Amino acid sequence: MPSLWMLFASFAFAAMGAGVKLASEFYSTSELVMYRGLIGTLALFMIVRHRGGTFKTVFPKEHIWRSTVGVISLWLWFFAITRLPLATAVTLNYMAPIWIAAFMFAVGWWKGSKMPEWPLVLAIAMSFFGVTQVLRPAFETNQWLGGLAGVCSSVISAMAYMQVRKLGQMGEPEYRVVFYFSLTTALAGLLGVLLGDGPKGAVFQSHTLASGALLLGIGVLALMAQMAMTRAYRVGKVLVVANLQYTGIVFSSLWGLALWGDSFDWHVWMGIGVILASGIAATFYNTRSTSKGAVVKDTDPIASET
Repeated sequence: MPSLWMLFASFAFAAMGAGVKLASEFYSTSELVMYRGLIGTLALFMIVRHRGGTFKTVFPKEHIWRSTVGVISLWLWFFAITRLPLATAVTLNYMAPIWIAAFMFAVGWWKGSKMPEWPLVLAIAMSFFGVTQVLRPAFETNQWLGGLAGVCSSVISAMAYMQVRKLGQMGEPEYRVVFYFSLTTALAGLLGVLLGDGPKGAVFQSHTLASGALLLGIGVLALMAQMAMTRAYRVGKVLVVANLQYTGIVFSSLWGLALWGDSFDWHVWMGIGVILASGIAATFYNTRSTSKGAVVKDTDPIASET
């Protein structure tokens, strides 16, 4: 069951990405971010109130920092999805564990407290090679801005993940982390719309039945995926569950093929494979010392969408 929970979470996140790409025909990136946050905020508010939880926190500064970093990462990722093939944007987003491993390695090397783990160094180096192959079509077709946004999103996502880990270690429940992230997402998206992020300036696009269904689907799928991911980490073996999240790349490739007829040459598939293998290796080094069940306390995976 833990494996099935993670497979469902990966499928749901991939479906959410497909929904974002479809909805980008109707809405600006800031509008998509705003509605994503608004739906998540309302749903969590009702769930937590029904269960008798509280949103009061003694760590407002930490929540502000985590939410700000997370919102920037999410906006960049949504932007990348609208500009790149879905599988490419999702693959770049899944580089966050590689950046975390690189950061941990750099800190350990700088402080002289940790000997270099050369398999990890090789995995990090190979991942950068994979990125160059994945982004070749983007640069050849002048989509470099979307590719840059995808890479930056993964770097900032790693920063958000480490902040989530810190909040978990401080004893903050995951639902509170997600709630304030969703609330900040809605407010930041609203600000982006008011500042004129869109083809017609500061305008909210009108809704149709199809576009409204897409917005609802994006919000619901994101929340369901986060909850399923938390469940998988809570009851499963950390290393197995963490590696299964990379099936999201496979699901995204299938969505892209089915909806847009995305096809790649061998360079891109090789790059995706290299990033996938490097991510699994980095995940192994990031999680091998984490025992079953402890990951909820140490990393709060429900808040790790961005």
